[in-house]
Amino acid sequence: MQTPPPPSITPRQMNLLRIVASMAWADGELAIEEVNLMLDRFCSLFADADGQQMQQELRDYIMQNIPLDELIHQLETQEEKELVLQLGYEVISSSSRTPDEPKINADEAAAYQKLVQLLNLSDDTVKRIEAEASAGDTSQGIVEKMAHKLEKFIKG
Repeated sequence: MQTPPPPSITPRQMNLLRIVASMAWADGELAIEEVNLMLDRFCSLFADADGQQMQQELRDYIMQNIPLDELIHQLETQEEKELVLQLGYEVISSSSRTPDEPKINADEAAAYQKLVQLLNLSDDTVKRIEAEASAGDTSQGIVEKMAHKLEKFIKG
Protein backbone atom coordinates (compact mmCIF):
# COMPACT_ATOMS: atom_id res chain seq x y z
CA MET A 1 0.00 0.00 0.00
CA GLN A 2 1.40 3.38 -1.04
CA THR A 3 1.50 6.07 1.63
CA PRO A 4 -0.94 8.88 0.81
CA PRO A 5 0.27 12.49 0.79
CA PRO A 6 0.35 14.08 4.23
CA PRO A 7 -2.97 15.58 5.32
CA SER A 8 -3.28 19.19 6.40
CA ILE A 9 -2.93 18.35 10.10
CA THR A 10 0.03 18.52 12.44
CA PRO A 11 2.25 15.50 13.17
CA ARG A 12 0.85 15.41 16.74
CA GLN A 13 -2.71 15.32 15.38
CA MET A 14 -1.67 12.60 12.93
CA ASN A 15 -0.34 10.53 15.80
CA LEU A 16 -3.70 10.79 17.59
CA LEU A 17 -5.50 9.73 14.43
CA ARG A 18 -3.22 6.74 13.91
CA ILE A 19 -3.53 5.54 17.51
CA VAL A 20 -7.31 5.70 17.44
CA ALA A 21 -7.35 4.01 14.02
CA SER A 22 -5.17 1.20 15.37
CA MET A 23 -7.82 0.61 18.05
CA ALA A 24 -10.46 0.36 15.33
CA TRP A 25 -8.31 -2.21 13.51
CA ALA A 26 -7.85 -4.30 16.69
CA ASP A 27 -10.23 -7.02 15.58
CA GLY A 28 -8.78 -7.14 12.06
CA GLU A 29 -11.75 -5.28 10.57
CA LEU A 30 -12.62 -1.66 10.13
CA ALA A 31 -16.38 -1.21 10.48
CA ILE A 32 -18.11 1.64 8.67
CA GLU A 33 -19.42 2.88 12.04
CA GLU A 34 -15.83 3.10 13.31
CA VAL A 35 -14.67 4.98 10.20
CA ASN A 36 -17.62 7.38 10.37
CA LEU A 37 -17.10 8.05 14.07
CA MET A 38 -13.40 8.77 13.58
CA LEU A 39 -14.02 11.01 10.57
CA ASP A 40 -16.77 12.93 12.36
CA ARG A 41 -14.73 13.41 15.53
CA PHE A 42 -11.43 14.27 13.87
CA CYS A 43 -12.91 16.51 11.15
CA SER A 44 -14.90 18.48 13.71
CA LEU A 45 -11.75 18.86 15.80
CA PHE A 46 -9.17 19.48 13.06
CA ALA A 47 -11.00 21.10 10.10
CA ASP A 48 -10.45 24.77 9.42
CA ALA A 49 -12.16 25.21 6.07
CA ASP A 50 -12.75 22.34 3.65
CA GLY A 51 -14.20 19.53 5.74
CA GLN A 52 -14.81 17.34 2.69
CA GLN A 53 -11.19 17.45 1.59
CA MET A 54 -10.03 16.75 5.13
CA GLN A 55 -12.41 13.79 5.36
CA GLN A 56 -10.78 12.19 2.32
CA GLU A 57 -7.27 12.94 3.61
CA LEU A 58 -8.05 11.40 7.00
CA ARG A 59 -9.86 8.41 5.47
CA ASP A 60 -6.67 7.48 3.61
CA TYR A 61 -4.74 7.37 6.88
CA ILE A 62 -7.47 5.58 8.82
CA MET A 63 -7.17 2.72 6.33
CA GLN A 64 -3.57 2.11 7.46
CA ASN A 65 -3.11 -0.31 10.33
CA ILE A 66 -0.04 0.77 12.33
CA PRO A 67 0.84 -1.07 15.57
CA LEU A 68 0.18 0.81 18.81
CA ASP A 69 3.72 0.19 20.08
CA GLU A 70 5.10 2.39 17.29
CA LEU A 71 2.83 5.31 18.15
CA ILE A 72 2.31 5.59 21.90
CA HIS A 73 5.82 6.81 22.72
CA GLN A 74 5.13 9.91 20.57
CA LEU A 75 2.44 11.17 22.96
CA GLU A 76 3.87 14.09 24.90
CA THR A 77 1.27 15.12 27.48
CA GLN A 78 -1.24 13.69 29.92
CA GLU A 79 -4.00 15.39 27.89
CA GLU A 80 -2.91 13.57 24.74
CA LYS A 81 -2.95 10.24 26.56
CA GLU A 82 -6.41 10.88 27.97
CA LEU A 83 -7.78 12.03 24.62
CA VAL A 84 -6.39 8.95 22.87
CA LEU A 85 -7.90 6.66 25.48
CA GLN A 86 -11.29 8.35 25.23
CA LEU A 87 -11.38 8.32 21.42
CA GLY A 88 -10.11 4.74 21.33
CA TYR A 89 -12.83 3.63 23.73
CA GLU A 90 -15.51 5.41 21.72
CA VAL A 91 -14.33 3.84 18.47
CA ILE A 92 -14.22 0.25 19.71
CA SER A 93 -17.62 0.60 21.37
CA SER A 94 -19.26 2.08 18.25
CA SER A 95 -20.07 -1.16 16.42
CA SER A 96 -20.26 -4.92 16.52
CA ARG A 97 -19.59 -7.33 13.66
CA THR A 98 -22.82 -9.28 14.22
CA PRO A 99 -26.03 -8.59 16.13
CA ASP A 100 -25.10 -11.34 18.63
CA GLU A 101 -21.66 -9.93 19.38
CA PRO A 102 -21.05 -7.35 22.13
CA LYS A 103 -20.10 -3.82 21.05
CA ILE A 104 -16.55 -4.42 22.30
CA ASN A 105 -15.42 -7.86 21.14
CA ALA A 106 -12.59 -9.90 22.66
CA ASP A 107 -9.93 -8.64 20.22
CA GLU A 108 -10.91 -5.02 20.81
CA ALA A 109 -11.01 -5.53 24.57
CA ALA A 110 -7.48 -6.99 24.47
CA ALA A 111 -6.22 -4.09 22.34
CA TYR A 112 -7.88 -1.61 24.69
CA GLN A 113 -6.21 -3.20 27.71
CA LYS A 114 -2.88 -2.99 25.88
CA LEU A 115 -3.56 0.69 25.19
CA VAL A 116 -4.37 1.31 28.87
CA GLN A 117 -1.15 -0.45 29.86
CA LEU A 118 0.98 1.46 27.34
CA LEU A 119 -0.52 4.79 28.39
CA ASN A 120 0.22 4.03 32.04
CA LEU A 121 -2.75 6.02 33.34
CA SER A 122 -4.13 5.58 36.85
CA ASP A 123 -7.16 3.34 37.37
CA ASP A 124 -9.19 6.36 38.48
CA THR A 125 -8.32 8.25 35.31
CA VAL A 126 -9.23 5.27 33.13
CA LYS A 127 -12.58 4.84 34.90
CA ARG A 128 -13.35 8.55 34.56
CA ILE A 129 -12.53 8.55 30.85
CA GLU A 130 -14.61 5.44 30.21
CA ALA A 131 -17.55 7.01 32.06
CA GLU A 132 -17.21 10.21 30.01
CA ALA A 133 -16.99 8.23 26.77
CA SER A 134 -20.02 6.13 27.69
CA ALA A 135 -21.97 9.27 28.58
CA GLY A 136 -21.10 10.58 25.12
CA ASP A 137 -23.43 7.98 23.63
CA THR A 138 -26.40 10.02 24.89
CA SER A 139 -24.86 13.47 25.35
CA GLN A 140 -23.59 16.05 22.87
CA GLY A 141 -21.35 17.46 25.61
CA ILE A 142 -18.62 14.95 24.81
CA VAL A 143 -17.77 16.68 21.51
CA GLU A 144 -17.37 20.01 23.26
CA LYS A 145 -15.18 18.43 25.96
CA MET A 146 -13.04 16.74 23.33
CA ALA A 147 -12.77 19.99 21.35
CA HIS A 148 -11.60 21.79 24.50
CA LYS A 149 -9.06 19.04 25.24
CA LEU A 150 -7.82 19.11 21.67
CA GLU A 151 -7.55 22.89 21.69
CA LYS A 152 -5.34 22.65 24.78
CA PHE A 153 -3.38 19.89 23.08
CA ILE A 154 -2.80 21.87 19.88
CA LYS A 155 -1.83 25.10 21.61
CA GLY A 156 0.15 23.37 24.39
